[in-house]
Amino acid sequence: MAVLLALFGALVYGAADFAGGLATRRAAAVAVVFCGQAAGALLLVALLVLVPGRFDPPSIAWGAGAGLSGAFALLLFYRALATGSMTVVAPLTAVTAAVVPVVGGVALGEQPSALALIGVLLAIAAILLISAEGGRLPTAAMLRGRGVAGALLAGAGFGLLFVLLSRAAPDSGFWALAGTRVASLALLAVVALVSRRSLLPRGAAPLLVIVSGVGDMAANLLFLLASRFGLLSIVGVLVSMYPAGTVLLALVVLRERLHALQVAGLAVAGAGVALIALG
Repeated sequence: MAVLLALFGALVYGAADFAGGLATRRAAAVAVVFCGQAAGALLLVALLVLVPGRFDPPSIAWGAGAGLSGAFALLLFYRALATGSMTVVAPLTAVTAAVVPVVGGVALGEQPSALALIGVLLAIAAILLISAEGGRLPTAAMLRGRGVAGALLAGAGFGLLFVLLSRAAPDSGFWALAGTRVASLALLAVVALVSRRSLLPRGAAPLLVIVSGVGDMAANLLFLLASRFGLLSIVGVLVSMYPAGTVLLALVVLRERLHALQVAGLAVAGAGVALIALG
């Protein structure tokens, strides 16, 4: 169950990133993310009403920390993309985001089986291959270029979001996500105010903005459920395979070509998931 929820969450994260990426081609990123997350908050309100859960302030606090971490990471990621090479920034961010939950889970006392750990290593390798923009992996020279530090910090922030969100009490329902959304919206509003940017994504297709935010909320929900059924060190890596969803949508919708490294990455990902499921 945990594996299926995490994989579905990865696909939904990938779809949300795909929609958000298309929307930010025509509007400021902070406006797209803010309005998208506001739309996702409406889904959360409905879930809080329909699904019972204990109102738990500590869980809400964990969620708020996750929301701040995720929002900071997103801003750092966009800045890294603006200043560095996407060939470097995309894979470094994705791999770091996958490694952090593994380290966090083990530090919290989790003990995945040897077979599952091999699957985790394959999954991390798959993320690196799938994220290879233009079919190229970062070289040693590229790793000394601009955007590297921002990519690593962004990946750490995304990974920390998973770690913090997994700390919410199992009987607290989705209240942790309420903390996540309120904190991230508040931070984005402050950033827009300080930078004097509009929070209206003018020029972006409203449907893309809504899909990006609702998809992000749905993926957070799927990860939260997966973390209650399985180990953080496992589900965190599986959810971090979201680049596969983005790449597949680009293949189907935009008719982009898959490079050999990305095809290899999808095959390695399948092997990793199989080992994790068997472990």
